[in-house]
Amino acid sequence: MKSMTGFGKSEIAIDGRKLRVEIKTVNHRFLDISIREPRFMVFLEDEVRKYVKKNVSRGRVDVFIYYSSEREDAKNVIVDMPLITAYMKAAKGIGTQCGIENDLTVTSLMRLPDAVTYEDENSDEEALKKLLFTNLDGALAELKRAREEEGEQLKKDIMQRLDTILVYVNNIASKEDIVVYEYKMKLKERLQELLDGTEVDEQRLAQEVAFYADRCNITEELVRLKSHVKQFKAAAEETTPQGRNMDFIVQELNREFNTIGSKTQDGDILKQVIAGKGEVEKIREQIQNIE
Repeated sequence: MKSMTGFGKSEIAIDGRKLRVEIKTVNHRFLDISIREPRFMVFLEDEVRKYVKKNVSRGRVDVFIYYSSEREDAKNVIVDMPLITAYMKAAKGIGTQCGIENDLTVTSLMRLPDAVTYEDENSDEEALKKLLFTNLDGALAELKRAREEEGEQLKKDIMQRLDTILVYVNNIASKEDIVVYEYKMKLKERLQELLDGTEVDEQRLAQEVAFYADRCNITEELVRLKSHVKQFKAAAEETTPQGRNMDFIVQELNREFNTIGSKTQDGDILKQVIAGKGEVEKIREQIQNIE
């Protein structure tokens, strides 16, 4: 079981090129990958996205790629000669028409908009790709460890809450037969008061109690609650992503507790129902972060 929250990074320098990859993930309903890289590395974005997708199945994933180079060919200077020629022609025309000295120099020409641009060296695409994916492997491995460690903490907490839910379920089960008996006694006492000492019709009383027992029977709900807890524990041991499956099971747990609550008026059982729903809600919060 893995959490959707984690962080991993890797930094390697080879042959004067230094590249760092950082990956941050948080919970998200689906898989949403965002990649930020230097402009000259955009050609690798699709490959990076597919590679990350093989390793992460759910969550918001932010991939940051940083690059620097100490190589002599790290920067390319690109001179736009047609544009510079146009600048010089315009400057000459201004000087002639206005009668002022044309003081345009090479330095001032290089400062003019778009006359000179600078590019990071990107001629060795294979070297960049190898460096990038080596770092990507390292960052993903660290991310996986972080997600697994947090996932184990979530699993431990959830397992404890599931065991607590089973305690509440067993407490409710222990009261199931008593509720019917208590109803019978209270009904009989009430009838005796209304009949003012006249003997109660035991057959009619038995029919009323049977009707009540059938209406408030919660055996099926208790069986399903135990089954759902068992399914959840099994899902927690799976190595494949189970977040969506767990979300469905939590909905079913909540549904069964609600049904039990609607079938009984017994105060002790209702307390157990409320406590059980409280644990279910805490589990629901936890699984929002499970892959």
